[in-house]
Amino acid sequence: MKPRLLLLLALGLLARPTYTHAQDNPTTPPGDVPKVDQVTLDNRPTAQNPADTRPPKDPNDKPSFIPAPVLFYEPETGAAAGVTFLPTWRHGRDTTVRKSNGRFGGWYSQKKQLNLQISHTIFTRQERYLVSGDIQFYDYPIFFYGIGNNTDIDNESEISYKLLIIQQRGLKSFRRHWFAGLTYRLTDARSIKADKPLDNEDDGINQLLLLDERQRQNTTISGLGPAIVHDSRDNILSTYHGNYLDVQGLFNVKGLGSDYTFSRYTLDARHYQPLGSNRTIWASQVYTQFHNGSVPFRELANLGGISLLRGIYEGRFRDRQLIAAQTEIRHHLFWRINVAGFVGAGQVASHLDDFGSKFNVAGGAGVRFQFNRRDRINIRFDYGVGSGGSSGLYFGVNEAF
Repeated sequence: MKPRLLLLLALGLLARPTYTHAQDNPTTPPGDVPKVDQVTLDNRPTAQNPADTRPPKDPNDKPSFIPAPVLFYEPETGAAAGVTFLPTWRHGRDTTVRKSNGRFGGWYSQKKQLNLQISHTIFTRQERYLVSGDIQFYDYPIFFYGIGNNTDIDNESEISYKLLIIQQRGLKSFRRHWFAGLTYRLTDARSIKADKPLDNEDDGINQLLLLDERQRQNTTISGLGPAIVHDSRDNILSTYHGNYLDVQGLFNVKGLGSDYTFSRYTLDARHYQPLGSNRTIWASQVYTQFHNGSVPFRELANLGGISLLRGIYEGRFRDRQLIAAQTEIRHHLFWRINVAGFVGAGQVASHLDDFGSKFNVAGGAGVRFQFNRRDRINIRFDYGVGSGGSSGLYFGVNEAF
C-alpha cells in the first residue's frame, strides 16, 4: 500500500494552485474607516454615471477551475485512475454568500469498473436559492453478500450491472441558513447479472440468484419528494464550524415512471467545531434511512464505502432500515498536510423493531493534502478496517462528511 500512497501524494503536489489566499488580502485593513468621496457637481450620481453601491470586488476572489489526477486503490475497485475537474465560484460580490462548486470527471479500475460523474452545489445571490444535484454512470462488477445485518463473508458473490443515477434538488431560503423545496431522483439499472459463484456444489450459490427474478431484470426507479435543509457551515467543502441538517422524503410511484412503489425517509445531521483553534476540528454525523413499500435490492440502505463507515465494504450490510453514526478528529499538521482519525458504528434491519444491540463498527486514519488553500479543497487518503472482514484504502476529494 505504501508505494501507492506515496505516488498519490506526489500527484497531489503537482496540482497545487498559484493564486494567493483570499483572506490574506482584505480590501480594508482592520480598524480603518473607508474614505467617502464628497459628492460634487462633477462626481454626483447621474443617469449617465449612476452610483455603484455594491461592495468592492475582491480581486483575489476569482473563480477557480482546477484539474486533479485521480489515482487510488479501494476494496470495491482495486487500483483505478482518471481525472476530475473542480470548479469553485461565488455569485455576486457579497463574501458572506458561500461559494458554489462543481465536479466532473471519471475513472476506470483494474476490475473493469467505469465511473463518470457531474455534480454541483450552487448558492445563488444572497443565498436565496440552493440548487444541487449530480449525474453518475457506473459500469460495475461488485460483491453482493445478501440482505441483513449479519450476512456471512462466505456469501460473497460477484454481480454486475450498468447504473445511471440522476438526482436534482431545488430549495428556497425561508430564513437565514434554512432552505425548503423538492428533490427528484431517478435510477436506471440495466444488464443485472450474477457473475460468480454460480449455482453449483463446488462454488456455492450466488446471492443474487436467491432474490426473486424480477429484481434481476432492468429496473427504473423514479421518485419526488420534499426536503428541508439547515446549513450554517462556514465552508461546505472543508468545514471548521457550523451545523448541517438534511431531512427529506422521496416517494417512488408508477406515475413518475417507477417500476417499484416505495417511500424513503432520510435524516443527515452533522456538527462541526474547533477544539481550541482551527488547527483541530471535531466533526460528527448521525445518518438514518428508512423505507416503506416494495424496495429492490439496489435501492436498499447500505453501510460502508467512501463516506459512511470507511473500513466496511460498500453494501457489505444492506436492508430496508439503517441507523449509523460516525465521528472524526481532523488536525492540521504542517504546510498543506492534515491528518484525521475516525470511528463509526451502524446497523441495518428489515423493520424498525428489529434493531438490536449488534452494531457493525469501523475506524481508521488518513492524510489530507490541501491543494487549494483559498477554498480549502483537500485530497484525502484514508485507511479503515471494519466489521465483516473488511478493510481498505480510500481516495476522495474533500472530507467524507
